[in-house]
Amino acid sequence: MLTLRQLRFLTAVAETLNFSRAADLCFVTQPTLSAGIKELEDRLGVQLIERTRRSVLLTPLGTEIAARAQRLLLDAAEIETLARAHQNPFEGELRLGSIPTIGPYLLPHALPAIRKAYPDLRVYMREEMTESLIEGLNAGRLDLILIALPFDTGALDILPLFEDGYQLATPPDWPVPHDTEVLTQGGQLMLLEKGHCLQRHALEAYPGRHLSVQDSFSATSLTTLIAMVSEGLGVTLLPNLAVSAGVARGSDVRLTPLPDACPRRVVLAWRPGSSRDALFRKLGAQLQRAG
Repeated sequence: MLTLRQLRFLTAVAETLNFSRAADLCFVTQPTLSAGIKELEDRLGVQLIERTRRSVLLTPLGTEIAARAQRLLLDAAEIETLARAHQNPFEGELRLGSIPTIGPYLLPHALPAIRKAYPDLRVYMREEMTESLIEGLNAGRLDLILIALPFDTGALDILPLFEDGYQLATPPDWPVPHDTEVLTQGGQLMLLEKGHCLQRHALEAYPGRHLSVQDSFSATSLTTLIAMVSEGLGVTLLPNLAVSAGVARGSDVRLTPLPDACPRRVVLAWRPGSSRDALFRKLGAQLQRAG
């Protein structure tokens, strides 16, 4: 009979396409993982993985079985979580994912209160792009994610937390802007690189207006953007959340509030039907107070 352990081995290989890294993910030795895969293939009577000296590939059937195995493992994990939640829903491990433009500026203020309120809850955090977070949530790699809308979240349960507006960051020697005309002239607006949802949110801050963006430059972090602005290379939009957390403190930039900009909406999201729904909503209340 096939086992969940064998299915974990298969999904780990499907994720990494590398037996050594898959073994590390499963906390076993490579020979143990290889033996488990062989046992699974023998049990099913089919080849699941094509392995050469240079590459590891799943057969078409192996790909389909790995996808089904991932769903089975997720259901098994939910059964275990449901049992633990019945005993005490506010203890155990919680895998929380966040986008880089929210987590570093919100979680440090919220986690002390969360730890005090739920001392038996161990929160493990990851920073990833929104698309990767949603994928990780649906795959069971994460339990809860902290993201910003608008973004297509599919069938996930969503808990709105707060709206996050923007401030305009300009070099200190530029004239004080009296409106947002600076955003539409001369390709002066610098943004985060593609993949960061904040890039799209910033472009949607003024619907119906064409914002003139620097095509030759994009940044990987808000810190980089602020450094470029301080050098007089352009302007950028900074979320109020990050500004309040001091992201621009000590930088040579001028900040101007933009009360008429359309804010992004910060939310928590989790899989529908999760047995920890009550916990997630209580954590959302803690994050709202911190925001």
